[in-house]
Amino acid sequence: MASWNEVRSATPELADAVSAAFDAHRHKTMATLRRDGSPRISGVEAYFSKGELWLGMMKESRKALDLLRDPRVALHSSTADPSMSGGDAKISGRAVEITDRDATATPDGSAEGQDSHLFRVDVTEVVLTTIGDPADHLVIESWHEGKGSKRVERK
Repeated sequence: MASWNEVRSATPELADAVSAAFDAHRHKTMATLRRDGSPRISGVEAYFSKGELWLGMMKESRKALDLLRDPRVALHSSTADPSMSGGDAKISGRAVEITDRDATATPDGSAEGQDSHLFRVDVTEVVLTTIGDPADHLVIESWHEGKGSKRVERK
């Protein structure tokens, strides 16, 4: 699995566009798996720092317990603009809990509190969907671990 820096090295333009889509809004949508295997959709704050993608959440929240049990995770940027300006971004991977809080920090430089969970995302897939020019088709750019990048246009 790849760090965000490894994704950025492999496909810098796609990584820049995806991180810009994620950074455009504070809240993102996250999918985890419940104990019975059904999906759980939750709001989450995700951020890029120190070459990694980070997730912070309340201690023992349902979504944190989901990730501790099964680390598979999918994230979706907020798509508030109907014109999809900047694109619709998705990232999938596995969440790894970080317990050494001295080794990490939030984007503002403060240490994460001990009353929360901090996860780093090991990335397996990145997808950016935009509206083409002219606006009669979608452009889907993606990077998949072990497969590299590709671009597809769909009408």
